[in-house]
Amino acid sequence: MTLNSPVARRLLSDEVFQRLRDSIVRGELAPGERVRDAELAERLGLSRTPVREALARLVESGLVEAKPGVYTRVTSLNRHDVEKTLAVLRSLDRLAVETAVPLLTKQDLERMRQANRDFERAVAAEDTDAALEADDRFHAVPLAVADNPVLRRVVEQLHPQIHRILYRKFTTLLGGRNTVEHHDRLLTFCARADARAAADLSARHWSELGGHINRLFECDEL
Repeated sequence: MTLNSPVARRLLSDEVFQRLRDSIVRGELAPGERVRDAELAERLGLSRTPVREALARLVESGLVEAKPGVYTRVTSLNRHDVEKTLAVLRSLDRLAVETAVPLLTKQDLERMRQANRDFERAVAAEDTDAALEADDRFHAVPLAVADNPVLRRVVEQLHPQIHRILYRKFTTLLGGRNTVEHHDRLLTFCARADARAAADLSARHWSELGGHINRLFECDEL
């Protein structure tokens, strides 16, 4: 779906939020680009109220920044802020994995394996949207099994920011290929119920992602 498709009259602000979020993640709305509720409402065929509500949520998630009466614009990608976000997500992911691994069932592991198979196919097909969705499904399993509402809420709050980076990472063959291999290794430790090794591996992967992001900044691709 694009920003130009009409929106169904249910859960309007949720739908607008999701469309704007995805447009920012994919770079269709560029860093620093001004967004105006009246223009968006016209494009979506809506009143301004659900658009304003969606923009307020995007400000809370860090994807949009606003100065009342001056501007509302897509947040620029800042290396320092990205590094801080990654550091928090690394710690949260480590906690989720270490908590979940002893509790994972065969069905949980199979869901992770299927998500990784879907991810690998998406990478081979250069389908970045499908790769991002499959990666989310893979990591959602331990997050759900950890059964920590506070942990899940904070991770979900931060995810849209990091999705902007992952989207660009998965557009490269290497970016997708090394994630497939990471998932495979993580699954091995999960199947052994080795929580410490799984958590350590997951934390290292976030650190490697930080290095990849630094290279993207240095190449001016962000």
